[in-house]
Amino acid sequence: MFRQQPTKPPETHSFPLPPPLTQLLIGNDKTLDKPLLDHIKVTNRDCGDQLNFPAHKYLSRTYSTRPSLNEVVIVSAVRTPVGSFRGSLSTVPATKLGSIAIKGAIEKAGIPVEEVKEVYMGNVLQAGEGQAPTRQALLGAGLPLSTPATTINKVCASGMKSIMMGAQSLMCGHQDVMVAGGMESMSQVPYVMAREVPPYGGVKMEDLIVKDGLTDVYNKFHMGNCAENTAKNSGISREEQDAFAINSYSRSKAAWESGVLAKEVVPVSIPQKGKPDIVVKEDEEYRKVDFSKVPKLKAVFQKENGTVTAANASTLNDGAAALVLMTADAAKRLNITPLAKIVAFADAAVAPIDFPIAPAFAVPKVLKAAGVKKEDIAMWEINEAFSVVVLANIKMLDIDPNKVNINGGAVSLGHPIGMSGARIVGHMVHNLKSGQYGLAGICNGGGGASSILIQKY
Repeated sequence: MFRQQPTKPPETHSFPLPPPLTQLLIGNDKTLDKPLLDHIKVTNRDCGDQLNFPAHKYLSRTYSTRPSLNEVVIVSAVRTPVGSFRGSLSTVPATKLGSIAIKGAIEKAGIPVEEVKEVYMGNVLQAGEGQAPTRQALLGAGLPLSTPATTINKVCASGMKSIMMGAQSLMCGHQDVMVAGGMESMSQVPYVMAREVPPYGGVKMEDLIVKDGLTDVYNKFHMGNCAENTAKNSGISREEQDAFAINSYSRSKAAWESGVLAKEVVPVSIPQKGKPDIVVKEDEEYRKVDFSKVPKLKAVFQKENGTVTAANASTLNDGAAALVLMTADAAKRLNITPLAKIVAFADAAVAPIDFPIAPAFAVPKVLKAAGVKKEDIAMWEINEAFSVVVLANIKMLDIDPNKVNINGGAVSLGHPIGMSGARIVGHMVHNLKSGQYGLAGICNGGGGASSILIQKY
């Protein structure tokens, strides 16, 4: 059994440098340049106060705006509808969903496909998709054969991490126009069996949704068990989680009825033999709820005193999202008015069992890097892997729940795991008002989280 150390409260500084790396950089190495040694002054574990600007520039794990880096802007953000597991999008491969999102984002940006220099897409459950899923997606979207592609897997944070990595490339001047996002078809994930099987009987099939997407590999149990652990440690009741879930469904329904969500969605057309195409324009999941049954459902992961149910957890889903990112200079060159700019972003990690609270460790890094206070944030998006995830992070960060997931989230809309991180960033892009800050955070299996701060133009 993997022995887990308890997760400590978030550090107040934003760029901790562990001793092994310190030793690697300056420890016993007498050959390093004296000017470099003069700039890297690390004397203790907390080292944040010991680093002057040059060292911070090279060693920080957090990005914020610096004079030497390009400003990165978002000029379009779209997504497909989110399909239910084995639902309306189940026949569409993840790569095809990615193609639709990429093409839609480029069309919304109003730029030629040749302007896109590179594409990053998050994708978690890749078995059976074929080589280089992002390459398939971009070629399916009509981009030139010369366009490089990279597929990112940071579990549920994959879509957001692709945006962060794309932004880094743009900041450094490696590219000037990119597409980043995420895609997933959980409906098409295969079962597998070991290559070496018994000569007689005993053949076992494994579901890769569970094995590669939803299992804590260190403790050998489902992510829902981690959510139960968080509920217990945070003192969050079943009733609170159910109430949150009902509110999520209600908010999503209202957002669809008012047209708030429709503006970020590009339809998916599914060819039919001898019949007109089926066109999917709307999320499926939020309609599939009976509020009267929510408090009656049995706990799924912990039979005795369990609190996590099918209603207050996210679902298995299909979908894709994509954003067009570019440098501010490229936007001027192309005569495009940006929708938002990327201000700061960061990752954090905690004990694997504590992954639901990892966003509470990433968010302070982002705020400090940007010099922004939590009170300055107009809109928060915390991914609803489970209702308890959002409730626990609201409590730890001490933020206003009325500013969090105002149009629902993954509990009611669905959680295609490679897509969700990109979806919540795109949602903020469309719903912030000019000058407002939006901050998104998403936890991921293994004890990680990613967080990103944007400002509406």
